[in-house]
Amino acid sequence: MRKFNIRKVLDGLTAGSSSASQQQQPQQHPSGNREPEIQETLQSEHFQLCKTVRHGFPYQPSALAFDPVQKILAVGTQTGALRLFGRPGVECYCQHDSGAAVIQLQFLINEGALVSALADDTLHLWNLRQKRPAILHSLKFCRERVTFCHLPFQSKWLYVGTERGNIHIVNVESFTLSGYVIMWNKAIELSSKSHPGPVVHISDNPMDEGKLLIGFESGTVVLWDLKSKKADYRYTYDEVITLFLQIKRWIYTVMRFIIEKVQTITPHGKQLKDGKKPEPCKPILKVEFKTTRSGEPFIILSGGLSYDTVGRRPCLTVMHGKSTAVLEMDYSIVDFLTLCETPYPNDFQEPYAVVVLLEKDLVLIDLAQNGYPIFENPYPLSIHESPVTCCEYFADCPVDLIPALYSVGARQKRQGYSKKEWPINGGNWGLGAQSYPEIIITGHADGSVKFWDASAITLQVLYKLKTAKVFEKSRNKDDRPNTDIVDEDPYAIQIISWCPESRMLCIAGVSAHVIIYRFSKQEVITEVIPMLEVRLLYEINDVETPEGEQAPPLPTPVGGANPQPIPPQSHPSTSSSSSDGLRDNVPCLKVKNSPLKQSPGYQTELVIQLVWVGGEPPQQITSLAVNSSYGLVVFGNCNGIAMVDYLQKAVLLNLGTVELYGSNDPYRREPRSPRKSRQPSGAGLCDISEGSVIPEDRCKSPTSGSSSPHNSDDEQKMNNFIEKVKTKSRKFSKMVASDIEKKLILKEKMSQVCSNAIFTGNFNIFYFQRLLPLIDEERSFTGRYFKTIVQIISDVKDNSFSRSRSSSVTSIDKESREAISALHFCETFTRKADSAPSPCLWVGTTLGTVLVIALNLPPGGEQRLLQPVIVSPSGTILRLKGAILRMAFLDTTGCLLPPAYEAWREHNVPEEKDEKEKLKKRRPVSVSPSSSQEISENQYAVICSEKQAKVISLPTQNCAYKQNITETSFVLRGDIVTLSNSICLACFCANGHIMTFSLPSLRPLLDVYYLPLTNMRIARTFCFTNNGQALYLVSPTEIQRLTYSQETCENLQEMLGELFTPVETPEAPNRGFFKGLFGGGAQSLDREELFGESSSGKASRSLAQHIPGPGGIEGVKGAASGVVGELARARLALDERGQKLGDLEERTAAMLSSADSFSKHAHEMMLKYKDKKWYQF
Repeated sequence: MRKFNIRKVLDGLTAGSSSASQQQQPQQHPSGNREPEIQETLQSEHFQLCKTVRHGFPYQPSALAFDPVQKILAVGTQTGALRLFGRPGVECYCQHDSGAAVIQLQFLINEGALVSALADDTLHLWNLRQKRPAILHSLKFCRERVTFCHLPFQSKWLYVGTERGNIHIVNVESFTLSGYVIMWNKAIELSSKSHPGPVVHISDNPMDEGKLLIGFESGTVVLWDLKSKKADYRYTYDEVITLFLQIKRWIYTVMRFIIEKVQTITPHGKQLKDGKKPEPCKPILKVEFKTTRSGEPFIILSGGLSYDTVGRRPCLTVMHGKSTAVLEMDYSIVDFLTLCETPYPNDFQEPYAVVVLLEKDLVLIDLAQNGYPIFENPYPLSIHESPVTCCEYFADCPVDLIPALYSVGARQKRQGYSKKEWPINGGNWGLGAQSYPEIIITGHADGSVKFWDASAITLQVLYKLKTAKVFEKSRNKDDRPNTDIVDEDPYAIQIISWCPESRMLCIAGVSAHVIIYRFSKQEVITEVIPMLEVRLLYEINDVETPEGEQAPPLPTPVGGANPQPIPPQSHPSTSSSSSDGLRDNVPCLKVKNSPLKQSPGYQTELVIQLVWVGGEPPQQITSLAVNSSYGLVVFGNCNGIAMVDYLQKAVLLNLGTVELYGSNDPYRREPRSPRKSRQPSGAGLCDISEGSVIPEDRCKSPTSGSSSPHNSDDEQKMNNFIEKVKTKSRKFSKMVASDIEKKLILKEKMSQVCSNAIFTGNFNIFYFQRLLPLIDEERSFTGRYFKTIVQIISDVKDNSFSRSRSSSVTSIDKESREAISALHFCETFTRKADSAPSPCLWVGTTLGTVLVIALNLPPGGEQRLLQPVIVSPSGTILRLKGAILRMAFLDTTGCLLPPAYEAWREHNVPEEKDEKEKLKKRRPVSVSPSSSQEISENQYAVICSEKQAKVISLPTQNCAYKQNITETSFVLRGDIVTLSNSICLACFCANGHIMTFSLPSLRPLLDVYYLPLTNMRIARTFCFTNNGQALYLVSPTEIQRLTYSQETCENLQEMLGELFTPVETPEAPNRGFFKGLFGGGAQSLDREELFGESSSGKASRSLAQHIPGPGGIEGVKGAASGVVGELARARLALDERGQKLGDLEERTAAMLSSADSFSKHAHEMMLKYKDKKWYQF
């Protein structure tokens, strides 16, 4: 029998594992040549994801509160968010976990605490004495619904009214219920047979704390005596006038209950004679009554306008003495508060301002100046002035950029604001550890572009650019642009390309227009706006294929040919229709033909527009890039790519996407059926010589069905469906109808775009960019509809990717549009045989192909303006899985190579000849660091697609590293960014994961589930930038900033501002000065004795449930650890002992004053008896 040797078995397993590892090694370097090792410094411990700050106006506000001592404003929203505002630069965002709407907010004045009442019948106590407020206690009402809360000044007992008409009392220190309850059946008349309704208001008598005024929804008002536990008076709405005469200071309370019941005071109603009733008016939604020492009180109310004021905007009425001022607002009034000098209700309030919370704005009115001007709002609340359509984030910008933008933006500020300082000035700024400048650029639906200073986690608007002023405005419906791209907002910004070093700005609009801007500090008047029209086509040569399976390769375009420049036009082409009556060769917008005055800032350099072709509108632009060193701008869409020399105002390249491949096209593309021939466009490398025939299908839109006779039945049905959708879409788009019809238009247009994506199988963000102009903050995807689209993406997208990568000769869908998805100017190796880098353009498509276009630039100076730029495809083709999103280049040491740029200089100032010569010598065409490299050194190209990332070694074009980012989802945004003196690839996936990879090895460093793709707003605004910063538009009005840097997370606590600052409470007024007015002094109430457990007993446990919050000392002990936890516990302990320390300080100061007084008297006594003898008296 053969003996069994376990040692040999183990040796065999070891050998097998080693051989398997050797087989896996070439997957990282498929070329077989091992790349030189680059030392990478980034590790996983350098990354941590956390939210930093939120900017903008609170979305869907619902509640408002103000602390008159701390000078802090709080705003609650319908989504459970809480925004706190102090002095400019001190803001804070909190979120209730339940997400229920905030119905009311109550400050514990000068206590550093806030009570929030939610729609889910929960009360929360927030601790504001820490930089990140947290919930200390929560109280959940189980059997009754909370409708109103009231907390008297310097009281720890909170009155809570409910829907059943009862009033419960909560101890805010322990957040427990008192046994004292005011039942509704005891408050109303015993003879009353009806329920009074929910409690809508509670207020205490400013002169007698033992009296409580209760208002019910039915109009019943009850004056309740807390000590005797019975009602002193009961009033109905018919007796409101009597109550007003008896208790003058409670008019603001009384008028709250009469909304939609009766109008007691009609300040806007016409007073009729002969005893007739005044003119009926709209309900008064809220009114406040504030006294002044001058004797004339302020009555401030919202609503109450007469019914004949049709079309008038929401108004706030201010009545002071005999004057009545009506202030119109832009949006509906949610709530308002009057800011007064004193927090004591039994003193003269002396109002000085009114905070008005509107549906989409926050307004502060100055009551001390004539005309009631508004204060200039220092908070960044105007992000949503027009809906945001795109966003870009730039960190570590040139230091002189922000002052330059601020200087030109300061001239745009409006006049007429109040001369006083902003009165909401509580809190303290944080200690900013970040010293680098940050800029956020937002594009908007009205064509405006805003620049924001985002340094040190703050936000301040710098400059606003209006791009729509270069176009003619349509005055009536007949003059509206005839475009099927978008029915509303034809000037909406879609893509922004900006070079911070040269200050060149390029934007792409939704109407297929591109505008190039140059920054200048001088005002100029442009007589004629330079303009170019580009006819960007999509065409496949009509070649006979008997079997209809494979088309012969297309001819390679002449690479080195120099295209003829197109002279810039001063106005759009007059050719508006083709021979068969279809709209042809006409842009969507009309450029102004009159002189244009351009203020300092960004001034128009060139306007480029795509034109209609054969009755079809131009396709929207999907990618854009500008390079100041080369003087070129390039853009692409689903039809092809176009390159323009904005210095010479000439079109250099105009190619269809298919023509970029030439004979190297890896896909089999079906030819189209010929129709009537059309005349070709004027210029570009894709132009066909005279006598050639262009198939009309070159002009078809991507939603058109294929006319090939070899389609299957399913494909034919799909084509018919798409044609029906398209026909219905056009039919509805021309109707001027009601909101219901507009929603149908929106639905049909979304169906049109989605059907195209389903048919082609190419699911990426560029198809959905066509939906973005159709969706604003009022009309967004419903949850079910959007989830259906995302599910279709997940199911079909993977099939399209696997199909496109199965082989190099796989046939793609017959009507597929391969859009240009990424563009990058660089100076690198264009071909394998190149020995030195040269200027070129890398082009990425939605099918995962990267093509390289070589650029032959003339010398700088005057020669650059005279000699042409030669553009030629290099033949280099690289492929990845999924649409290309981002490209970047590294040098041989792994450092990032930025694109070449030209330093900014003022172009509108005449220069002397000597200065021009110096500029020519010191300003080369390219200042890229790659130009200084030795010939023997290589480079690395980093390419990120929707599915994977690759690092390509240049010039060998070998794949050095490859990483499959996701298999079940797709990448929405990918950026190559710098962090901790190194670089990495940051990606945001549609499944909510944020991932980072080291470069060049593509080693995973971070993978955190953060935010799933719930709407397209996140997809179009999410962006990464340097130093571990990122942002996205979390709501139509708010920007959420976050960081993935461990260093920033550690320093965030110090960077945040402090809301609570120790402030001494003002002294209470003299209790006897109201005797002449009310016939007696103010009376106090011992609420502890009345509401305490000893006298009122315990409340029912089933009525409410107490929930401890994480914001107390116990929560800190459980959640924190290490040095940071110890510091947090020490800080919280100091906050809790602040009052005791304050008392000790006061006593010490009193002792010091007493000692000084004793010393003074002793010194005087010594001087008095210094020279006297013992016998002198």
